[in-house]
Amino acid sequence: MVAASLETAMMFKVSESYPSRGNEAAILSRVEPVVPNPTYPGPLSPRQLDQFEQDGFLFLPDLFAADEVQALYEEMQRVRDDFAGANRPEAITERGSGAVRSVFNVHRSNAVFSALARHPCLLGIAQQIVGGEVYIHQSRINYKPGLVGREFFWHSDFETWHVEDGMPAMRAVSCAIALTENTPHNGPLMLIPGSHRYFIACAGHTPSDHYQQSLKKQEYGVPDAASLEFLTRAGAGIAMPTGGPGSVVFFDCNTMHGSNSNISPLPRSNVFMVYNHIDNALGSPKYGLAPRPEYIAAREQCVALTVV
Repeated sequence: MVAASLETAMMFKVSESYPSRGNEAAILSRVEPVVPNPTYPGPLSPRQLDQFEQDGFLFLPDLFAADEVQALYEEMQRVRDDFAGANRPEAITERGSGAVRSVFNVHRSNAVFSALARHPCLLGIAQQIVGGEVYIHQSRINYKPGLVGREFFWHSDFETWHVEDGMPAMRAVSCAIALTENTPHNGPLMLIPGSHRYFIACAGHTPSDHYQQSLKKQEYGVPDAASLEFLTRAGAGIAMPTGGPGSVVFFDCNTMHGSNSNISPLPRSNVFMVYNHIDNALGSPKYGLAPRPEYIAAREQCVALTVV
């Protein structure tokens, strides 16, 4: 069965709230509130919180000043140069070209990005959205170099984190900080508004050590065509929040998103921080899968962050 309507989703009765990676695809209703505690203090206005709750994301152009962005950009370049050709597991390369695609765990391995994770704007907004203290579940720089930067196919992060990492509930939020111009031509982040209200159960049984392939090209945990069509028709189509360096997109862990290949000559480099509620620590992965490495999914020393 491929569920293509909300009626089908409502009839899909299961003992586990968010089953996935089985024989069939399905559309399930979200269990948790998007913003658990709307009165939790933070930088966002009530209107901005309402926008996040409605769309599943919030775009904040020019959140960082030019001098802050320049320092982050220079450090991002140094990280790429340090990891290029180093054969370190945290560095993921592009298929074919071998260019650096992503570098993970930068909040632990790099002092500049460690401080960024604790920046009062980012941390305050993350705490306000999830309604409490948070730690970093995952951090990474996605480089997407010009002409060779490959796509990130449509996916819900929570689907992967729930199945492959054992994240219990949708109490995590991601933010993408633009370190270069994000334009319609260089493979910007795309999101489906309203998609966070549904959980897309994906068909297909996950191979062992799936992350070794999925970080280059994800083939399991991707939505079927009928579910994607349902989400785009149920919401407001597809959003593409583009802007200059220093712009930030916060998006719910269950918001369906992806990005095209970058066939422009201009790179699109963003740093991602994933904030998870301190009470939403990882359990055991589903279906007997082994936990993914620490640099992809944090399990150790997951203490609540404080502002630097």
